[in-house]
Amino acid sequence: MAKEKMMEGLLRRGSLLLGALLLLLAMGCGKTAPEQASGYTVTDAQGRAVAFEEKPVRILNYGLWLDDIVLGMLPPERLVGIDHMADDPNSSNIVDIAEGIAEKINHPSAERVLALHPDVVFLDADIDAGPAQTLPELGIRVVACRKPHNAEELHAAVRLVAAALGEEEKGAALIGLFDAEREALAGRLREVPQEARKTVVVISMSPTYGSRGGLFDELCSMAGVTNGAAEIGLTAGQALTKEHIVAVNPDVLIVPVWNDHGSYDIEKFNREYLGDPALQTVRAIRDRRIARPHEGYIYNASQDMIFGAQDIAHAAYGDIVPLPVHRHLSVVEGLAR
Repeated sequence: MAKEKMMEGLLRRGSLLLGALLLLLAMGCGKTAPEQASGYTVTDAQGRAVAFEEKPVRILNYGLWLDDIVLGMLPPERLVGIDHMADDPNSSNIVDIAEGIAEKINHPSAERVLALHPDVVFLDADIDAGPAQTLPELGIRVVACRKPHNAEELHAAVRLVAAALGEEEKGAALIGLFDAEREALAGRLREVPQEARKTVVVISMSPTYGSRGGLFDELCSMAGVTNGAAEIGLTAGQALTKEHIVAVNPDVLIVPVWNDHGSYDIEKFNREYLGDPALQTVRAIRDRRIARPHEGYIYNASQDMIFGAQDIAHAAYGDIVPLPVHRHLSVVEGLAR
């Protein structure tokens, strides 16, 4: 009897040890499962869930502003192509980077995209509806992004691109750089008294560009100037006319420098305004306050829009705000300027 009781005790202790071992194994499996899991999903600006098995390596963008954002987080060798205007000195602030990327694109066809074998394509949710529909049908992963018109929208666009790239920390760091530059500009502009603030009008190849609520309007706000077109009530879709310029009577007139790689006579375009007898009483023309800011900044919807604001502020207030030259915000070593 004593022997049987001893055997029962041994069996009971063995069962308890076996149960504890199985529990520990189960707990261990529970801990390692998340580490073994791979892939992630992002929701793009059109509300579509886009799944990634791993971080994309080969990247393609429909738009120079998206090239700028991606190059704020990743080195250029990750791009399989770059916008065809990226190497135009008048239109781009990343010319030296673009020169090292052989493939130049201008809203490429689906066939050309397929030939480049991208892991992801970033495009503009507002203007690239066609590719957003057709490319996924061909098995190409697409992330639609909303083109920013202000700082808040820029934050959202950078976060979305960073999430799709699997680089959230780099996205946060890039936003931090942008916000720091914005605060530095605001600090310099505190030296300008309110009564000395200038009114600016932009003449653009896109005559609705300066309207209220648009990108240029935001840049003027950052630059500490009044956007004349917005002041007289021009809203999205409303074109600036010569009559509007006379009505505003701006202190500074911004004219375009875009020339499409030298193929377009931009000075002829500008003379239609600057040489018009009906505009000679406009303060900016009369006082020769004609500004030609770098278009790679003042039309820039990426983190580098801050340099557009600095360029406008320099035109209005001089060396209180230094002229930005060859600037590009990036957290990639060797790309930041």
